[in-house]
Amino acid sequence: MTEPAHDAELQKLYDDFEAEHLDPLWTQLGDLMPMAPTSKAIPFVWKWSTLYPLAQRAGDLVPVGRGGERRAIALANPGLGGVPYITPTLWAAIQYLGPKETAPEHRHSQNAFRFVVEGEGVWTVVNGDPVAMRRGDFLLTPGWNFHGHHNETDQPMAWIDGLDIPFVHYTDTGFFEFGSDGVTDEGTPDISRSERLWVHPGLRPLVGLDRKTSSPIACYRWEHTDRALTEQLALEDEGYAATPEPGHAAVRYTNPTTGGDVMPTIRAEFHRLRAGAHTRPRRDVGSLVFQVFEGQGRFDLGGASHDVVKGDMIVVPSWVEWSLETDAGIDLFAFSDAPIVERLHFNRTIISEGA
Repeated sequence: MTEPAHDAELQKLYDDFEAEHLDPLWTQLGDLMPMAPTSKAIPFVWKWSTLYPLAQRAGDLVPVGRGGERRAIALANPGLGGVPYITPTLWAAIQYLGPKETAPEHRHSQNAFRFVVEGEGVWTVVNGDPVAMRRGDFLLTPGWNFHGHHNETDQPMAWIDGLDIPFVHYTDTGFFEFGSDGVTDEGTPDISRSERLWVHPGLRPLVGLDRKTSSPIACYRWEHTDRALTEQLALEDEGYAATPEPGHAAVRYTNPTTGGDVMPTIRAEFHRLRAGAHTRPRRDVGSLVFQVFEGQGRFDLGGASHDVVKGDMIVVPSWVEWSLETDAGIDLFAFSDAPIVERLHFNRTIISEGA
């Protein structure tokens, strides 16, 4: 076959593929099976000094209630083409609740958490259990649990939400249902019923010996997190192997019925670096998001340096090299899609020796 005839036949073949909704592997192998993960998401930093004033303005202009449900502003990764996702698997937002406001109850199959960087005075009610939200608290709303929020103070409050919305969306597994137009319990206890039952060191109630998919603990309190990190660094000072890296204390929030992650799709951790500490550069398969809780530091994200302070949010897409250093000390909340990646046995990590 002559070259022009061959080219014409080849073009006809491709036209016929397209007409029949077919795609040949040989024209797209590099996109479908790259040599290493190449996320469309990009490393990015959202500044709290920008996020919070925008949330305040939304509080003045946008009502909360049935229909809109939540005054939550999603962080949209600039590399994902305008979808409201912080990574291909994770959703994150700043949620703002004004004085005396109530966000009505609903439930959904997506797993959710809340982390409070500042403030108090809001109770989230999860399946009828009122849970106080305070600075440094990490709160769970596993999938298909009814939940609403009410602010009992004369001051607004904001926090971050994290959910597995993109993963649920891509797998076509989402359900949603409205609940009460208010909250089912307007009580304001200091400690939730779930904490009274489950949060006793090394002890487990005999009423729930089955393995639960998500942690039954509604709130992991800051005082416990802070104490654990403080003791790790104190033990390090005493010469004991208590930290993953010099000057770097870290804890993982866990499900007491399994010892594993708090929810099947989301891992949550807290990290503290003392003044002068740094992490080793590393790459991980999977998405990772940080929020600075206190202090300041410098992230190196894919070779670019970013100064971060309290409240700032940082996204590290899959296989992007990152490291962190601090002159004055820094505390960070972190969450990721590691349970998904590990369950599928796609996990891989490279940690460099230098920093």
